[in-house]
This record gives sequence, C-alpha cells and structure tokens, in this order.
Amino acid sequence: MTPPASPPSRFQSLDLLATLVAVVAGDGSVLFANSALEDALGISRRTIEGSNFPHCFTEPQNLQNALEGARTNEFAALRYDAWLLRTSSGEPLPVHVVVAQTDQPSEFVVELLPLEAQARQDREERLIDQAQANKELIRNLAHEIKNPLGGIRGAAQLLEMEISKDLKEYTQVIIHEADRLQTLVDRLLAPHRRPHVVGDVNIHEVCERVRSLILAEFPRGLKVVREYDTSIPEFRGDREQLIQAVLNIAHNACQALADRIAAGDAELVFRTRIARQVTFGKQRYRLALELHVIDNGPGVPDSIRDRIFFPLVSGREGGSGLGLTLAQTFVQQHHGLIECDSVPERTDFKILIPLP
Repeated sequence: MTPPASPPSRFQSLDLLATLVAVVAGDGSVLFANSALEDALGISRRTIEGSNFPHCFTEPQNLQNALEGARTNEFAALRYDAWLLRTSSGEPLPVHVVVAQTDQPSEFVVELLPLEAQARQDREERLIDQAQANKELIRNLAHEIKNPLGGIRGAAQLLEMEISKDLKEYTQVIIHEADRLQTLVDRLLAPHRRPHVVGDVNIHEVCERVRSLILAEFPRGLKVVREYDTSIPEFRGDREQLIQAVLNIAHNACQALADRIAAGDAELVFRTRIARQVTFGKQRYRLALELHVIDNGPGVPDSIRDRIFFPLVSGREGGSGLGLTLAQTFVQQHHGLIECDSVPERTDFKILIPLP
C-alpha cells in the first residue's frame, strides 16, 4: 500500500493562491502554510508549521471553536472576522476567516482573506450585478421610448402641413426634440446592436489612438504621461470597442480637468501592468491586463461616487451620463471590469481584462 503524500507535496498547489491559507490538524497545529501566509505573518514557513495556529490571532479561542465545530460536522464551512497577529509589522491584520474540513479526518483548511480584499470582491460583484441590471433596464427603456417617438415626430410633420406658417416654429421644436431623443435612444442601444468584432488587440495601440484623439481636442495645458509595460501580450478582443471605452474614460477625465487645463498643469496618465493570480467577476485568472487611466482633477463627487456607472448619472452640467455606462458594457463584453478609486487630485479608473 502506497503511503499518503506528505503535507508539503499534497498542498503545494496552495502556494499559487494569493489568499492566505493554512492546513491545520484538529488540535490547531499547522500542517502546511502557503507562501502568502508566510509573507503576511513575516516568519518562515518552517517556523509556522508545527506551531499552534489559533495563537496567531488576537482571540485564539474563536478559531479553536471553529475547528471543533468542523470536526463534529456542525457545519460544512464556517466564516467569521478576526485579527491576525503579524511579526513583520506588529500591527494586527483584519481578516475574514473561512474554515472547512478536507477529505481527511481531523484536517482542516483555514483561508484568510484580508478584509480589504473581501470588500473589493464584494464591490466587484455589485458592479457586475449592477451592470447587468443596467443593461436590461436600458434596453427595455430604450425600446419603450423609441416606439412612441416615431409617432410623435410623424404627427408633428403632418400637423405642420396643415397649420399657418407662423405656428410652424412650434412643430419644429417638437420634431427637433424628438430627433434629439432618438439620438439618445440610439446611443443607449448601440452596444447591443453592434456585432462583437474579434481580432488581435495590442492595448498600447489602443492607448496611443486615444492619446492622439485627446491631444487633438486638448492641445494645450494637458500633459499625457505613458507608463507602459511592453511585455503585455496581445489578446483577442474588439479593438474599436476598447478604444471607445478608454476614450470615454479619458474624455470624462479631461472634462473634469477643465480648471487645471486652463491653469496649464493638468495631467493624464495611461499605465499598463500585468496582474497575476487575480480574482474578479467571480472568477480567478492567472494573468490579467491592468490599464489605469489616472488624472489629477478634483475627484468624483461624493454624491455620485457609488453611481457613476449608472446610466444618465453625470457629475457635469449638460453631460449625458452614458460614457462610463457604455465603457463598462464594452469592457464586460471582454469578460472584464472597470473600477474607480477617487480622491481629490487623483482619480484612477482601472480596467481589468483577462489575458490568455
């Protein structure tokens, strides 16, 4: 009979995870600690393994109770929040703890998610659900508006043929406003009508195209900084959709930078990076593109910060409120996501797209 593999080889794949993971025995002793946990605690794996894992927390009894509950099959997995003690910084780390039993008796996996990461994951899930709801709302609302618009315009044209010349000014107002609403509806429906044209995309060609368009519109007072990671590979996608998505974000940034452009110290940064072992959109990816569009403007107003990707929400007088909604739609059609982090003098829109 072949003896079971030793814990280090059995759990070696856990080193690939970005989350903090320990495999512990029923008495709380550590059988295996992945490299992420090693880094977080600031001590070597050799020191961690064999130690009493509950003592790595400010309240050891909580983990001990969780292990006992898992051992007696009171639950399949238990979750709670705790504080992890760290030798490296001395400051406890707030974490979300998940305890689950393995397929071996009295052996448990303890996964620790820093609460900041947990909050980010929750935020991403809300963004995805929100974008899906927005898409359905936009499509249904646009179709409901579109049908009567044609009738209103047609009736105004017929009326114009029957009334005196001095009253035609009013029918022209009706026709003009109907056309304006028609244009808005067409913009709302555009992402759902246009076929997804897939080809090889070089993200830096996308950024350069957007850069040239932005500088043509804002030739003075704006500095565009390029910080490219040239090792990022090409990927399959719709180049025109991505250009439009990045352009919408960059154009919004430039409009927010109006005062700084006038003063001559406005700055827009395009930064590309590769993210490894990242989770977004409820999936984990080995590699992902990170494209940051960063400006030194006043920041997103607090009143709309949680709603900036909603349709028809704009922080600018006269804005349509569609630019970021369409950008999010285009990026999500590439299985990606757009996030926003904004404080005064630094707003960072981050586009995440999986790489092959």
